[in-house]
Amino acid sequence: MNTPLAGLRIVVNAGPTFEDIDPARYLGNRSSGKMGFAIADIAARRGAEVVLVAGPVHLPSPAAVLRVDVRSAAQMHQAVMDALPCDIFIGAAAVADFTPRAALDRKLKKQPGQDVLVLELIKTRDILAEVAAHPQRPTLVVGFAAETNDVAAYARSKLERKGLDMICANQVGLPGCGFESDDNALLVIDGSGERPLGPAPKHALAASLLDLISARLRKDTA
Repeated sequence: MNTPLAGLRIVVNAGPTFEDIDPARYLGNRSSGKMGFAIADIAARRGAEVVLVAGPVHLPSPAAVLRVDVRSAAQMHQAVMDALPCDIFIGAAAVADFTPRAALDRKLKKQPGQDVLVLELIKTRDILAEVAAHPQRPTLVVGFAAETNDVAAYARSKLERKGLDMICANQVGLPGCGFESDDNALLVIDGSGERPLGPAPKHALAASLLDLISARLRKDTA
C-alpha cells in the first residue's frame, strides 16, 4: 500500500508500567494497552516498520510488528531509547510518574498497631520529553494525556512543556471509553488547533489519528 507511512520507522509505547514495592506488590494503573496496540497494528498495515514497546498487558502481538516487552518505567525508558532513531514516536503508554526508591526483596509486613504506611517514591525519567529533546529527535513526537478534568488545558500545557508536535487527550472515567475499554474518544491538539476524534472503537480511532499524523508529516516535509 502506497501511503505516507510506507518505509518509515515508527516507535510506539503502550500499556501501563508496574513499579515493584516488594515481591508481592506493585504500583500500577488501569491502562490496557489497547490504544497503543491498535496504533501499532494500523501503522504496520500501512507499510511502516513498527517497534512496539509494551508494558505488562495481555494482548496478542500485531502482525509484522517488533514487540519489546517491559515491566517498569525504567525498562520502558531504556527500550524506547534503544529503539531510536525513528521517524515518528507515539507515546501512548501510561508510564508511572513515580517509583519506589528501592524494591524490597521480601514481602513488606504489617506491624502490630501500624495504621499508616509511608512509601518513599522517586520521580521516573520522562520518556516523552527525552525523546523530544533527543539529538536524534524523530520528525514527529506524539504524546497522550489521560486527564480527569480540564482536559484541553492540561494537554496543551503538556504539549508545550515537553516540546511535542501533537498530543492526544482523553478524559478518564467517561462511560464506555478510555482505560480497559474497546472504545475511546480523543482530542488531538497541535499548533494548528484542536480536533475531536470519536467516540469510536480504538482501531478506528487509530486509523483516524494516523491519517492526521500522515497529513502533518506531509506538511512538515513539503
